[in-house]
Amino acid sequence: MTEPDALGKFSILAILTATAFLAGARLPPHGPLPQPRPDAGEMTAPAPLPDKTELPAPDDVPAPQPKPNVPKPGVKEEPEAPAPDQPSARPTEPAKPETVKPSPAEPMQGPPLPPGKGPQTPEEDNMPPAEQTLEEQHLTIEPESDPEHAECTAALKALGVVFKDAPRIDDGNGCGIDKPIIVSEALPGIRLKPEATVRCPAALALARWVKESVIPAASAALPEQGRLMTVNQATSYMCRLRNGAGTGKISEHARGNAIDIASFHFEKGEDVTVRSRREDATLTGAFQRTVSAAGCLYFTTVLDPESDAAHETHFHLDVIERKGGYRYCH
Repeated sequence: MTEPDALGKFSILAILTATAFLAGARLPPHGPLPQPRPDAGEMTAPAPLPDKTELPAPDDVPAPQPKPNVPKPGVKEEPEAPAPDQPSARPTEPAKPETVKPSPAEPMQGPPLPPGKGPQTPEEDNMPPAEQTLEEQHLTIEPESDPEHAECTAALKALGVVFKDAPRIDDGNGCGIDKPIIVSEALPGIRLKPEATVRCPAALALARWVKESVIPAASAALPEQGRLMTVNQATSYMCRLRNGAGTGKISEHARGNAIDIASFHFEKGEDVTVRSRREDATLTGAFQRTVSAAGCLYFTTVLDPESDAAHETHFHLDVIERKGGYRYCH
Protein backbone atom coordinates (compact mmCIF):
# COMPACT_ATOMS: atom_id res chain seq x y z
CA MET A 1 0.00 0.00 0.00
CA THR A 2 1.33 3.34 -0.96
CA GLU A 3 1.63 6.32 1.37
CA PRO A 4 -1.16 8.43 -0.31
CA ASP A 5 -3.63 5.56 -0.04
CA ALA A 6 -2.85 5.15 3.65
CA LEU A 7 -3.43 8.87 4.35
CA GLY A 8 -6.75 8.82 2.50
CA LYS A 9 -8.05 5.87 4.49
CA PHE A 10 -6.91 7.41 7.76
CA SER A 11 -8.78 10.66 6.98
CA ILE A 12 -12.00 8.78 6.25
CA LEU A 13 -11.67 6.83 9.49
CA ALA A 14 -11.13 10.06 11.52
CA ILE A 15 -14.22 11.66 10.01
CA LEU A 16 -16.40 8.64 10.82
CA THR A 17 -15.12 8.52 14.41
CA ALA A 18 -15.85 12.24 14.99
CA THR A 19 -19.33 11.84 13.55
CA ALA A 20 -20.15 9.00 15.91
CA PHE A 21 -18.83 10.92 18.91
CA LEU A 22 -20.91 14.08 18.09
CA ALA A 23 -24.03 12.04 17.59
CA GLY A 24 -23.85 10.63 21.08
CA ALA A 25 -22.67 13.75 22.85
CA ARG A 26 -24.90 16.40 24.46
CA LEU A 27 -24.27 20.05 25.24
CA PRO A 28 -23.79 20.93 28.93
CA PRO A 29 -26.64 22.91 30.61
CA HIS A 30 -24.36 25.85 31.33
CA GLY A 31 -21.66 27.23 29.14
CA PRO A 32 -18.21 28.07 30.50
CA LEU A 33 -17.80 31.48 32.15
CA PRO A 34 -15.33 33.90 30.54
CA GLN A 35 -12.08 34.16 32.41
CA PRO A 36 -11.06 37.66 33.60
CA ARG A 37 -8.31 39.50 31.72
CA PRO A 38 -4.98 39.71 33.49
CA ASP A 39 -5.45 43.57 34.01
CA ALA A 40 -9.06 43.31 35.13
CA GLY A 41 -8.12 44.42 38.62
CA GLU A 42 -7.12 47.80 37.36
CA MET A 43 -10.49 48.42 35.60
CA THR A 44 -13.67 49.46 37.33
CA ALA A 45 -16.68 47.34 36.62
CA PRO A 46 -19.63 49.24 35.15
CA ALA A 47 -22.41 50.01 37.59
CA PRO A 48 -25.60 48.07 36.97
CA LEU A 49 -28.38 49.99 35.30
CA PRO A 50 -31.50 50.69 37.36
CA ASP A 51 -34.66 48.92 36.42
CA LYS A 52 -36.27 52.23 35.31
CA THR A 53 -34.22 55.13 33.98
CA GLU A 54 -35.59 58.59 34.90
CA LEU A 55 -34.69 61.63 32.83
CA PRO A 56 -33.48 64.65 34.83
CA ALA A 57 -35.74 67.68 35.07
CA PRO A 58 -35.04 70.57 32.63
CA ASP A 59 -33.64 72.71 35.46
CA ASP A 60 -31.17 69.97 36.37
CA VAL A 61 -29.71 69.63 32.88
CA PRO A 62 -26.14 70.99 33.05
CA ALA A 63 -25.24 73.72 30.56
CA PRO A 64 -22.71 72.64 27.94
CA GLN A 65 -19.21 73.74 28.84
CA PRO A 66 -16.93 75.23 26.20
CA LYS A 67 -14.29 72.95 24.90
CA PRO A 68 -10.94 73.85 26.42
CA ASN A 69 -8.56 75.37 23.96
CA VAL A 70 -5.53 73.16 24.02
CA PRO A 71 -2.76 74.66 21.94
CA LYS A 72 -1.03 72.32 19.55
CA PRO A 73 2.73 72.30 19.32
CA GLY A 74 3.96 74.71 16.70
CA VAL A 75 0.52 76.34 16.15
CA LYS A 76 -0.10 79.96 17.23
CA GLU A 77 -3.00 80.26 19.61
CA GLU A 78 -5.88 82.49 18.62
CA PRO A 79 -8.44 83.91 21.02
CA GLU A 80 -11.52 81.81 21.25
CA ALA A 81 -14.87 83.39 20.37
CA PRO A 82 -17.11 83.92 23.39
CA ALA A 83 -19.95 81.53 24.02
CA PRO A 84 -23.40 82.67 22.92
CA ASP A 85 -24.56 83.16 26.50
CA GLN A 86 -21.49 85.18 27.48
CA PRO A 87 -21.15 88.95 26.86
CA SER A 88 -18.68 90.00 24.20
CA ALA A 89 -15.46 91.62 25.31
CA ARG A 90 -15.93 94.43 22.72
CA PRO A 91 -17.55 97.54 24.25
CA THR A 92 -20.99 98.20 22.92
CA GLU A 93 -21.83 101.52 21.25
CA PRO A 94 -24.43 103.69 22.95
CA ALA A 95 -27.80 103.55 21.32
CA LYS A 96 -28.49 106.48 18.98
CA PRO A 97 -31.45 108.62 19.96
CA GLU A 98 -34.42 108.07 17.72
CA THR A 99 -35.21 110.96 15.39
CA VAL A 100 -38.76 112.06 15.80
CA LYS A 101 -40.25 113.55 12.65
CA PRO A 102 -42.90 116.20 13.05
CA SER A 103 -46.38 115.17 12.22
CA PRO A 104 -47.62 116.54 8.87
CA ALA A 105 -50.56 118.01 10.70
CA GLU A 106 -48.35 120.11 12.95
CA PRO A 107 -47.14 123.48 11.55
CA MET A 108 -43.40 124.01 11.21
CA GLN A 109 -41.80 126.26 13.78
CA GLY A 110 -40.68 129.70 12.64
CA PRO A 111 -41.42 133.41 12.82
CA PRO A 112 -45.07 134.40 12.47
CA LEU A 113 -46.24 135.26 8.97
CA PRO A 114 -47.56 138.74 8.14
CA PRO A 115 -51.31 139.19 8.59
CA GLY A 116 -53.28 137.78 5.69
CA LYS A 117 -50.26 135.92 4.28
CA GLY A 118 -50.23 132.14 4.17
CA PRO A 119 -47.19 129.93 3.67
CA GLN A 120 -45.94 130.08 0.10
CA THR A 121 -45.67 126.88 -1.84
CA PRO A 122 -42.61 126.05 -3.99
CA GLU A 123 -44.74 126.70 -7.07
CA GLU A 124 -45.35 130.28 -5.93
CA ASP A 125 -41.70 130.84 -5.03
CA ASN A 126 -40.39 129.52 -8.35
CA MET A 127 -43.19 130.62 -10.64
CA PRO A 128 -41.68 130.97 -14.15
CA PRO A 129 -41.64 134.40 -15.84
CA ALA A 130 -44.19 133.10 -18.33
CA GLU A 131 -46.77 133.26 -15.52
CA GLN A 132 -45.60 136.54 -13.98
CA THR A 133 -46.45 140.14 -14.77
CA LEU A 134 -43.72 142.71 -15.28
CA GLU A 135 -44.22 144.00 -11.73
CA GLU A 136 -43.92 140.50 -10.22
CA GLN A 137 -40.53 139.83 -11.83
CA HIS A 138 -38.69 142.60 -9.88
CA LEU A 139 -36.26 143.34 -12.72
CA THR A 140 -33.57 146.03 -12.72
CA ILE A 141 -31.82 148.06 -15.39
CA GLU A 142 -28.53 146.60 -16.49
CA PRO A 143 -25.62 149.04 -16.01
CA GLU A 144 -23.40 149.87 -18.97
CA SER A 145 -19.65 150.26 -18.87
CA ASP A 146 -18.35 153.75 -19.61
CA PRO A 147 -15.34 152.52 -21.65
CA GLU A 148 -17.50 150.14 -23.70
CA HIS A 149 -20.09 152.83 -24.36
CA ALA A 150 -17.37 155.28 -25.46
CA GLU A 151 -15.90 152.67 -27.82
CA CYS A 152 -19.34 151.97 -29.32
CA THR A 153 -20.21 155.62 -29.91
CA ALA A 154 -16.82 156.16 -31.55
CA ALA A 155 -17.66 153.36 -34.01
CA LEU A 156 -21.01 155.05 -34.77
CA LYS A 157 -19.29 158.32 -35.52
CA ALA A 158 -16.82 156.57 -37.80
CA LEU A 159 -19.74 155.18 -39.85
CA GLY A 160 -21.42 158.59 -40.05
CA VAL A 161 -24.44 157.66 -37.91
CA VAL A 162 -26.31 160.74 -36.68
CA PHE A 163 -27.30 160.41 -33.03
CA LYS A 164 -27.30 162.23 -29.71
CA ASP A 165 -26.96 161.13 -26.12
CA ALA A 166 -30.04 161.12 -23.89
CA PRO A 167 -30.56 161.07 -20.10
CA ARG A 168 -30.86 157.75 -18.32
CA ILE A 169 -34.29 156.17 -18.73
CA ASP A 170 -35.90 154.41 -15.77
CA ASP A 171 -39.58 153.57 -16.16
CA GLY A 172 -39.57 151.07 -13.27
CA ASN A 173 -39.88 147.28 -13.19
CA GLY A 174 -36.63 146.89 -15.12
CA CYS A 175 -37.71 149.04 -18.06
CA GLY A 176 -35.07 151.57 -19.06
CA ILE A 177 -31.63 152.24 -20.56
CA ASP A 178 -28.58 153.20 -18.57
CA LYS A 179 -26.92 155.10 -21.44
CA PRO A 180 -29.50 155.72 -24.18
CA ILE A 181 -28.90 157.39 -27.51
CA ILE A 182 -31.38 158.81 -30.03
CA VAL A 183 -30.60 157.93 -33.67
CA SER A 184 -31.94 160.14 -36.47
CA GLU A 185 -29.87 158.81 -39.41
CA ALA A 186 -28.87 155.16 -39.72
CA LEU A 187 -26.10 156.22 -42.13
CA PRO A 188 -25.22 159.55 -43.73
CA GLY A 189 -28.17 160.62 -45.89
CA ILE A 190 -30.37 157.66 -44.79
CA ARG A 191 -32.94 158.78 -42.27
CA LEU A 192 -34.31 156.58 -39.53
CA LYS A 193 -37.95 157.54 -39.30
CA PRO A 194 -39.12 158.24 -36.68
CA GLU A 195 -36.07 158.74 -34.50
CA ALA A 196 -35.16 155.65 -32.51
CA THR A 197 -34.19 155.53 -28.84
CA VAL A 198 -31.92 152.55 -28.32
CA ARG A 199 -28.68 151.39 -26.72
CA CYS A 200 -25.54 152.02 -28.71
CA PRO A 201 -24.92 148.31 -29.59
CA ALA A 202 -28.34 148.10 -31.29
CA ALA A 203 -27.67 151.26 -33.29
CA LEU A 204 -24.25 149.96 -34.35
CA ALA A 205 -25.70 146.62 -35.54
CA LEU A 206 -28.37 148.51 -37.51
CA ALA A 207 -25.83 150.76 -39.23
CA ARG A 208 -23.59 147.86 -40.25
CA TRP A 209 -26.57 145.83 -41.54
CA VAL A 210 -27.83 148.73 -43.68
CA LYS A 211 -24.37 149.53 -45.05
CA GLU A 212 -23.12 145.99 -45.74
CA SER A 213 -26.36 144.12 -46.63
CA VAL A 214 -29.40 146.34 -47.31
CA ILE A 215 -27.73 148.82 -49.67
CA PRO A 216 -25.87 146.15 -51.75
CA ALA A 217 -29.02 143.96 -51.98
CA ALA A 218 -31.13 146.93 -53.11
CA SER A 219 -28.53 147.90 -55.74
CA ALA A 220 -28.65 144.35 -57.14
CA ALA A 221 -32.40 143.71 -56.94
CA LEU A 222 -33.94 147.19 -57.33
CA PRO A 223 -31.49 149.39 -59.26
CA GLU A 224 -34.30 151.25 -61.04
CA GLN A 225 -35.60 152.60 -57.69
CA GLY A 226 -32.42 154.50 -57.03
CA ARG A 227 -30.76 155.27 -53.73
CA LEU A 228 -32.11 154.18 -50.35
CA MET A 229 -33.45 157.27 -48.61
CA THR A 230 -35.27 156.17 -45.43
CA VAL A 231 -35.53 153.19 -43.14
CA ASN A 232 -38.96 153.28 -41.49
CA GLN A 233 -39.02 151.76 -38.01
CA ALA A 234 -42.14 150.71 -36.09
CA THR A 235 -40.82 150.35 -32.54
CA SER A 236 -37.59 151.08 -30.71
CA TYR A 237 -37.60 151.56 -26.90
CA MET A 238 -40.91 150.64 -25.25
CA CYS A 239 -41.63 149.38 -21.75
CA ARG A 240 -43.55 146.12 -22.21
CA LEU A 241 -43.33 142.35 -22.18
CA ARG A 242 -42.69 140.31 -25.31
CA ASN A 243 -45.38 140.74 -27.96
CA GLY A 244 -47.23 143.07 -25.57
CA ALA A 245 -48.47 140.18 -23.44
CA GLY A 246 -49.70 140.58 -19.85
CA THR A 247 -47.32 137.94 -18.46
CA GLY A 248 -44.05 136.52 -19.66
CA LYS A 249 -40.47 137.60 -20.27
CA ILE A 250 -39.58 141.24 -20.68
CA SER A 251 -39.17 142.47 -24.25
CA GLU A 252 -35.78 143.57 -25.50
CA HIS A 253 -37.53 146.75 -26.59
CA ALA A 254 -37.91 147.57 -22.87
CA ARG A 255 -34.10 147.47 -22.52
CA GLY A 256 -33.17 149.37 -25.67
CA ASN A 257 -31.77 146.30 -27.42
CA ALA A 258 -34.36 145.98 -30.21
CA ILE A 259 -35.77 147.80 -33.20
CA ASP A 260 -38.59 146.84 -35.61
CA ILE A 261 -38.18 147.69 -39.32
CA ALA A 262 -41.43 148.17 -41.25
CA SER A 263 -40.34 149.38 -44.72
CA PHE A 264 -37.65 150.89 -46.96
CA HIS A 265 -38.13 154.10 -48.94
CA PHE A 266 -36.13 154.75 -52.16
CA GLU A 267 -35.68 157.72 -54.48
CA LYS A 268 -38.17 156.28 -56.98
CA GLY A 269 -41.03 153.89 -56.93
CA GLU A 270 -43.06 152.55 -54.06
CA ASP A 271 -41.77 151.70 -50.65
CA VAL A 272 -40.77 148.11 -50.09
CA THR A 273 -42.92 147.08 -47.17
CA VAL A 274 -42.02 144.13 -45.01
CA ARG A 275 -44.64 141.39 -45.39
CA SER A 276 -44.86 137.69 -46.10
CA ARG A 277 -42.81 137.08 -49.23
CA ARG A 278 -41.83 133.42 -49.00
CA GLU A 279 -43.64 132.63 -52.26
CA ASP A 280 -42.83 135.98 -53.89
CA ALA A 281 -40.75 135.16 -56.96
CA THR A 282 -40.07 138.79 -57.86
CA LEU A 283 -36.84 140.66 -57.25
CA THR A 284 -38.59 142.56 -54.47
CA GLY A 285 -39.25 139.24 -52.74
CA ALA A 286 -35.62 138.23 -53.28
CA PHE A 287 -34.49 141.56 -51.76
CA GLN A 288 -36.55 141.07 -48.60
CA ARG A 289 -35.46 137.44 -48.10
CA THR A 290 -31.82 138.46 -48.63
CA VAL A 291 -31.78 141.27 -46.07
CA SER A 292 -33.71 139.10 -43.59
CA ALA A 293 -31.18 136.28 -43.82
CA ALA A 294 -28.26 138.72 -43.64
CA GLY A 295 -29.66 140.28 -40.48
CA CYS A 296 -28.38 137.36 -38.40
CA LEU A 297 -24.82 138.39 -39.24
CA TYR A 298 -25.32 141.53 -37.14
CA PHE A 299 -28.18 140.83 -34.70
CA THR A 300 -28.58 137.89 -32.33
CA THR A 301 -32.35 137.69 -32.98
CA VAL A 302 -34.11 138.13 -36.32
CA LEU A 303 -37.85 137.49 -36.61
CA ASP A 304 -39.48 138.02 -40.00
CA PRO A 305 -43.13 137.82 -41.19
CA GLU A 306 -42.80 134.06 -41.61
CA SER A 307 -41.97 133.51 -37.92
CA ASP A 308 -45.38 134.19 -36.30
CA ALA A 309 -48.49 136.36 -36.45
CA ALA A 310 -46.97 139.04 -34.20
CA HIS A 311 -44.34 139.86 -36.86
CA GLU A 312 -46.37 139.74 -40.07
CA THR A 313 -45.62 143.40 -40.90
CA HIS A 314 -42.01 143.96 -39.80
CA PHE A 315 -38.58 142.60 -38.96
CA HIS A 316 -37.77 142.30 -35.25
CA LEU A 317 -34.04 142.80 -34.74
CA ASP A 318 -32.29 142.70 -31.34
CA VAL A 319 -28.87 142.24 -29.78
CA ILE A 320 -29.70 140.17 -26.69
CA GLU A 321 -26.69 138.27 -25.38
CA ARG A 322 -27.17 134.50 -25.03
CA LYS A 323 -24.93 131.81 -23.62
CA GLY A 324 -22.36 130.53 -26.06
CA GLY A 325 -23.13 133.30 -28.57
CA TYR A 326 -26.32 131.51 -29.66
CA ARG A 327 -28.46 133.32 -32.24
CA TYR A 328 -32.08 132.84 -33.25
CA CYS A 329 -33.00 133.69 -36.82
CA HIS A 330 -36.33 133.00 -38.50
